Amino acid sequence: MKTYEKIGNNTRIVNDGGLKYIQFECFDQFNDRLIHCMSTRKGGVSTGECSSLNLGFNRNDERENVIANFNRICSSIGVDTGNLVFSNQIHDNRIKIIGESDKGKGFTVKSDIFGYDGLVTDIRGIALVNFFADCVPVFLYDFDKKVAALVHSGWRSTLKEISGEAVRTMKQNYNSDATSIIAAIGPSIGSCCFEAHEDVYSLFHEQFDNHFFYNDVGAGKWKIDLQGIIEYTLKKCGILPCNITQSGICTMCRRDLFFSHRGDNGRTGSLAAFMQLK
Repeated sequence: MKTYEKIGNNTRIVNDGGLKYIQFECFDQFNDRLIHCMSTRKGGVSTGECSSLNLGFNRNDERENVIANFNRICSSIGVDTGNLVFSNQIHDNRIKIIGESDKGKGFTVKSDIFGYDGLVTDIRGIALVNFFADCVPVFLYDFDKKVAALVHSGWRSTLKEISGEAVRTMKQNYNSDATSIIAAIGPSIGSCCFEAHEDVYSLFHEQFDNHFFYNDVGAGKWKIDLQGIIEYTLKKCGILPCNITQSGICTMCRRDLFFSHRGDNGRTGSLAAFMQLK
């Protein structure tokens, strides 16, 4: 039996027999048409630095463990593993439109999807999948046109406003109206822990000069609020503030629950975000 625990802003942990994943309350009203979640590190079969729900084939883990972990979480959320479509992330801002012929790419069949940090589709039964270990997952759903987009927003992609690019892709290809888009910004490294040197800070400040996004911690280092910048980007695209959930959860602070590249010094597993139209 599944149990539910509140965590963060309009965000909950689903516990299915020890398997734990994140869902967002803003999508509850669309449960009849949308599946979504972000994994945690809890409830899988992997061991060592990837313990236990590692979902990355490129980690220090056995392939059969990763497959077993996918089977577990997909069974819990009601997704057919044959319908998974993986992104191939390079920390840019390109968005890939996904069609029927893409089903299984990255999991059951070899993928030709390279260089995309965002996926979008209006086709039911296709499960979009992105991977994370501190970077920011962004879930977008147009409830009018029934379009889903899933974005991997590392600091470079955040700087390039990939979430805005996803919204533009939805507008241009599906005639989406931003006021009909619901957005959730998932757990990631927070402003409490994302520390950058002056060169990176300067790039951000040139692009986003809102001082609320930055905290000077001395010695030429700054803490930067990636989740806040993404929320600002989404608002700038026309998404209504009331339609944006920012989880406010830091993966580095919550290493008990999430894999964290920085917190685990690069020796860690991979989280995944899932989004599928029913």
